[in-house]
Amino acid sequence: MKLKQLLFLITIFVVTFTSCKKDTPTPTPPVTTPTRADLTKDSIFLYAKQLYLWNDALPTYEAFKPRGYTSKTTDFLNYESELLAIANSAKNPATNRAYEYYANGTDTKYSYISDIANKNPVAYIPNKTSAVDLEGNGNDFGLKISAYGQSEGGVEPFVLYVTAVYQNSPADKAGMVRSHKVLKINNQTIGANYTAERDGINAALNASSIKLEGITHVNGIPDAPFTVNLTKASYKSSPVYTAKVFTSGSKKIGYLAYARFSNLTNSKPEFDAAFAKFAAENVTELIIDLRYNGGGYVSTAEYLINQIAPSSLNGKVMYSEHYNTLMQGGGAAILNNQPFLDATGKPIFNNGRLVTYADFDYSVKGNTEIFLKNGPLTGVSKVVFIVSGSTASASELVINSLKPHIEVKMVGTQTYGKPVGFFPIRLENKYDVYYSLFQTKNSLGQGDYYSGFTPDVAFTDVRGDLDDPRNNFGDPKEYYTSVALKEFGATGPITIAAAKTMSINGKSVSVQSLKPMKPIGNGNEFVGMIETDHRIKK
Repeated sequence: MKLKQLLFLITIFVVTFTSCKKDTPTPTPPVTTPTRADLTKDSIFLYAKQLYLWNDALPTYEAFKPRGYTSKTTDFLNYESELLAIANSAKNPATNRAYEYYANGTDTKYSYISDIANKNPVAYIPNKTSAVDLEGNGNDFGLKISAYGQSEGGVEPFVLYVTAVYQNSPADKAGMVRSHKVLKINNQTIGANYTAERDGINAALNASSIKLEGITHVNGIPDAPFTVNLTKASYKSSPVYTAKVFTSGSKKIGYLAYARFSNLTNSKPEFDAAFAKFAAENVTELIIDLRYNGGGYVSTAEYLINQIAPSSLNGKVMYSEHYNTLMQGGGAAILNNQPFLDATGKPIFNNGRLVTYADFDYSVKGNTEIFLKNGPLTGVSKVVFIVSGSTASASELVINSLKPHIEVKMVGTQTYGKPVGFFPIRLENKYDVYYSLFQTKNSLGQGDYYSGFTPDVAFTDVRGDLDDPRNNFGDPKEYYTSVALKEFGATGPITIAAAKTMSINGKSVSVQSLKPMKPIGNGNEFVGMIETDHRIKK
């Protein structure tokens, strides 16, 4: 065959082949319409990418694949799983663990998502609601009940104590107080086996009515038996357990036990009454009992700080909030999608324009608070805080803000460790997401207490998280109160030295070997630091 003929045939083949190839239709991938849940998962990630305190540690959208969180049985649980994955992306170089590491591995330490239909906020115990919300509303028996044993939980005997009673609740009206020891619930004797009995106790405490039987204590010693029948009810509760004044020689020492940083409307009357009493009795030193206080509103924390602070601190830096770099520079455009709502949940307008969270100043300068003294107590020189692993967030903010300026001591066990705060991001008009958004630092720039504060008088040896519940708040014989009084040079017996043993299921055990066990019931406290006082950008 001649060369020209061969080239001609090859040309025809190539043209024919190419034509056939062009005529073959290219398969079109099916178009998938995203579901409402898909879009919400996208939003959870995209908001975090701009707002999360450690947003620079987050992967790209393509790498994270937010729509891939589908293994749970409900949308809400899938959203929680996604938020957990976001939180686990940011590692604290000091610990090589996530800043939000939580020991159970299935919860975040700080960030959370809630269904706004349940207005009771989340509690210290993951997946539980608080007994009383941050507006002072309760709807239960009004008891905080804790189990104690010789380990943190397991197949072992235990004792059940009332560790707090909420004001105006059914339990309060029935005369119950911290120190009541519960021996029977609904005629059933308890205390033999923690693992076997815990679920039944929780079910009883979450029912609409309950019968409790046990013994009271006087000076930490078992006294008279009691029987109460309680019916669940709605009530309004003060966050102050008690306020009183101790006299030690020539010293006057004020004592305030405070449950939660509820909104200022709920907290202010009790604060004002307590500090007026302290001023009238010439108090110069304070004991602030925050052992079960998981935080709440930043504005209320500021009010308490200014009640405690001496007048000489007026105008000095109290603390500052530090958002991520993008937010500080005003670059978090996604906040344009978040209307700022008033206390009733209604949008706010400024000169006819809807106010959004994008309108606020997130710079350090614009979020530095100064002391503005309020209240009649002007000369406090020393404060001792009673703290525990349940002392968190706004409680720690109060302590940290005062430390550079007056003598501050802590008595108790390691605090929770939450120097971060948030405001809500609303999705679907159904869920509020509380990301860790800002870190607080005091006037010396100190704020990295992610593992909590170690008390000056700490109880971290064989006693574990010691919490002797056999005396009420404000009783000078109550263990931590007596230890705090010693910090002011007060004399007198410490309860635990006078009554070293406790009966557990008929067996005498050392009080110093007791540990609070895994939580019982719904008497939990909110953990968080909510910012509501925002400044418009200039």
